[in-house]
Amino acid sequence: MAVKNIYFDTEARRRMLRGVDILADTVKVTLGPKGRNVLLDKPYGAPRVTKDGVTVAKEIELTDRFENMGA
Repeated sequence: MAVKNIYFDTEARRRMLRGVDILADTVKVTLGPKGRNVLLDKPYGAPRVTKDGVTVAKEIELTDRFENMGA
């Protein structure tokens, strides 16, 4: 039987905020006229180079489920 992790109050907010911070730090390098390129590696096909923040944000998937909710 699978174990369910339940977090409340400060711990739940802290873990979700960590996911938001990871997402923001990753996307912010693509912003502005000096935005840098990001390399997206996929399990199929060739890696993709992009400067599009939305594409980068959609590709982020974190291992922690609560952090992933924030991202």
